[in-house]
Amino acid sequence: MTLRELQVGESAEIRAVGGEGALRQHFLDMGVIPGAEVTVVKLAPMGDPMELQVHGYELTLRLADAEKIEITPIERRSHRHDGAKNTNQSVHPGLGEDGKYHVKADEHPLPDGEMLTYALVGNQNCGKTTLFNQLTGSNQHVGNFPGVTVDRKDGQIRGQENTRVTDLPGIYSMSPYSSEEIVSRNFVLDNHPKAIINIVDATNIQRNLYLTMQLLEMDVPMVLALNMMDEVTGNGGSIDVNQMEALLGIPVVPISAAKNQGVDELVKHAIHIAKYQERPGRQDFCGENDYGGAVHRCIHAVCHLIQDHAEHAEIPIRFAASKLIEGDMLIQERLQLDQNEVETIEHLILQMEKERGLDRNAAMADMRFSFIEKVCESTVVKPRESRERLRSEKIDRILTGKYTAIPCFIGIMAAVFFLTFNVIGAWLQELLDMGITALSHIVDAALTAGHVNEALHGLVIDGIFAGVGSVLSFLPIIVTLFFFLSLMEDSGYIARVAFFMDKLLRKIGLSGRSIVPLLIGFGCTVPAVMATRTLPSERDRRMTILLTPFMSCTAKLPIYAFFVNAFFPGKSGWIMTGLYFFGIITGVLVAFLFKSTLFRGEAVPFVMELPNYRLPGVKNVAQLLWEKARDFLQRAFTVILLATIVVWFLQSFDFHINLVEDSSQSILATAAGVITPLFAPLGLGDWRIVTSLISGFMAKESVVSTMEILFTAGVKNSLTTLAAMSLLIFSLLYTPCVAAISSIRREMGRRWAVSVVLWQCVIAWLAAFLVHTIGLFMGVPG
Repeated sequence: MTLRELQVGESAEIRAVGGEGALRQHFLDMGVIPGAEVTVVKLAPMGDPMELQVHGYELTLRLADAEKIEITPIERRSHRHDGAKNTNQSVHPGLGEDGKYHVKADEHPLPDGEMLTYALVGNQNCGKTTLFNQLTGSNQHVGNFPGVTVDRKDGQIRGQENTRVTDLPGIYSMSPYSSEEIVSRNFVLDNHPKAIINIVDATNIQRNLYLTMQLLEMDVPMVLALNMMDEVTGNGGSIDVNQMEALLGIPVVPISAAKNQGVDELVKHAIHIAKYQERPGRQDFCGENDYGGAVHRCIHAVCHLIQDHAEHAEIPIRFAASKLIEGDMLIQERLQLDQNEVETIEHLILQMEKERGLDRNAAMADMRFSFIEKVCESTVVKPRESRERLRSEKIDRILTGKYTAIPCFIGIMAAVFFLTFNVIGAWLQELLDMGITALSHIVDAALTAGHVNEALHGLVIDGIFAGVGSVLSFLPIIVTLFFFLSLMEDSGYIARVAFFMDKLLRKIGLSGRSIVPLLIGFGCTVPAVMATRTLPSERDRRMTILLTPFMSCTAKLPIYAFFVNAFFPGKSGWIMTGLYFFGIITGVLVAFLFKSTLFRGEAVPFVMELPNYRLPGVKNVAQLLWEKARDFLQRAFTVILLATIVVWFLQSFDFHINLVEDSSQSILATAAGVITPLFAPLGLGDWRIVTSLISGFMAKESVVSTMEILFTAGVKNSLTTLAAMSLLIFSLLYTPCVAAISSIRREMGRRWAVSVVLWQCVIAWLAAFLVHTIGLFMGVPG
């Protein structure tokens, strides 16, 4: 019998896990191992994928993948994971107690003033970002890891000089399944941080400790932060921190990152272990007598065999041995083993498999989960079913219900757009616009009274205020939309959207995980492209990147709002929502084309953890909004300001640098006139429109600022309703900005980036031509 045949509410014990390669390893790392007991919680609204409970947490699995897992049905689960009956309530030990973490007689502290570098590592949804913000405050630098577009954040610990924390991507294991896991692993191996801060979700400790086991094998000083301890104790649970420290051989600190509880103690321990280089006191998790000692003997034999290679490659021996046994080719290549050594290791592994009765990957995963089980049984008093879990189940009955999930999703997105464009964002925009207009009048009067040079007066009022000022007025709309998107992501709802949209997305060749970068694309294409790093399949990743430009980013909002308010007053909410859906529909049609041409084949399996719903942290949301607002303002006063000045200059002077009375005689008019005929069939045969669209390649917000400068009589008085419709469609679909194209180039290469520019422009031209033709046929004023 296979897992696919198990009905909702039924339980079973896993007998065998099929599949091969990195995907199967990912299943095992997620706890889907022989001997584990699982329960089918529910099916997605469309019948696929399914939600399972294993080791006390929930994850998703497609029916096709569930068919590869052999099971034996059971009446009820026997492993209750009740844990310790009580815990030691003694005071948590102080820092560096003699013999506790190091022998003081042998200590060799790092020199004073040496930089203490830390890797902040943890699962997704464990509160890592919240802790990073608590540790660093505003002392953050955002960059990229070398060679990839995985976002990297560095920051100095507040109040601690010569410290630097690097926030690594949220991962589940150190297996090379996704680019995030490879980046995290390589950072620890190659950058040699002085210590690791491993944050785990105390409410889901069994799942989280699996990564901890692998980090311990890397032999780097480490402190374990038990996050969300307030939820554990609030639901009647507890953890014997002292006993857990003894079993793991590292300091363990209970914290609540959201409430900033225990963070100061965590910092003290982190500084201490890095300064004194206190390495984990334990790396061996397999007992000599566990299942006859087969795994124990294999690991130790491989350790002895590769010791010189591991030391030369600067890879921790225990970690290297574990990865070799699991068949990790990346580690094998770095060790530079000769053929005889490779064959000897293979013989050792085959003997272990024979004695253990499991294949190598399953045996290693089982060894780790068995140790975790022992740790939890002796240190963790399981809380009663948490309020958060009960709350999540009640919410999921509606938001992921069979008949309510998709209507709720459409309703939520419609509410987000309505509140952004018609209520909150629109009201704030009107206030800011009034302020900018008032300031513009004051400056205009001052310049006039001061008899300032005509050209300079025109630059300030007609250039900077008309251009940059008009763009700045849309800042409230952009921040409002990011606010709602961050609420959806931080609350855990986007993970649910991925769950119930998986089957639908598979029809266009993608997996449910692709919904995350696609939704982020509504905010900005650049982070959306970077978010594709979570997709383990190169095929899915490339296809998702090529579809993100069809998700209209917030930078286009000034264009929509400007034209909709000018030509379609009172209908802004409906028309803007329609534009968004038109972009989505176009993207779906293009995806069908990609699926049957460039990206044939099936999407990768969908394995994803579903976290409890949580209230987003006010501080995290506020910091995200500030970052987005700051980024917008930086672009407004750099790229957009520069583009505005350049456009003003080119439309104010001719080739002899003489100030022109009629902008049609300017440098800009002459240059843009070359390609203007291409836009004539769209009803956009005006060099000023072409110039504005070209400036939009630098930054989409520049389209409006450029038009404000060039159309001195006002855009509404210069364009027809049909031309405005055609321009809206073209702006919706044409090439993303240069920043987005740069991100695509880093991810996919120059050829793909250039192709995206040309491809998007062709699609935009065809769509605008279709709208213009239909409009003429229907008698729309053109």
